[in-house]
Amino acid sequence: MRADLDIIQDWIPQGSRVLDLGCGSGELLDYLTQHKGVQGYGLEIDPDNIATCVSKGLNVIEQNLDLGLTNLATGSFDVVVMTQSLQALKYPDKVLAEMLRVGKTCIITFPNFGHWRCRWYLASKGRMPVSDFLPYTWYNTPNIHFCTFRDFEALCHKSQLTILDRLAVDRLHRDSMLTSLWPNLLGEIGIYRVTR
Repeated sequence: MRADLDIIQDWIPQGSRVLDLGCGSGELLDYLTQHKGVQGYGLEIDPDNIATCVSKGLNVIEQNLDLGLTNLATGSFDVVVMTQSLQALKYPDKVLAEMLRVGKTCIITFPNFGHWRCRWYLASKGRMPVSDFLPYTWYNTPNIHFCTFRDFEALCHKSQLTILDRLAVDRLHRDSMLTSLWPNLLGEIGIYRVTR
């Protein structure tokens, strides 16, 4: 299992109702179903990923997250998960609000565009960063809303959300004392658990 998903699964209680937004091939849902007895559902837009989820026996719905979650009832899930998709949404603030309408807590991961490598790349080359972790150029990137940890936390504060847990990790999803001390500068990926 991907390292970030391994961290996330620790934050999901046994037997809970889980919604995975942008669930991909269903790796997290499959693990949670088999090892934690969750009742899980996924939303995905890619037909190949949907077919993979169905072949694993997972409950998945084809849905574009930018269109909202109006087809889901308020409070229908214990945990709503969205990994590495926040920055690719047209309206991340609205999706975050919808996540907390349909779920009690939500877990979100996203790349930190305030990381020192991004800052250095911009300062030294005068161009948008391209790396192993962010392999796209400015004109073909799926990332349309670049944010830092401070940006995300400001949105949570403005939306009156409570941050229950936060991990700032490197690209291998390891946390350290340095990423804890200076998360916005040294953390490459944010993993947050929030609630109302």
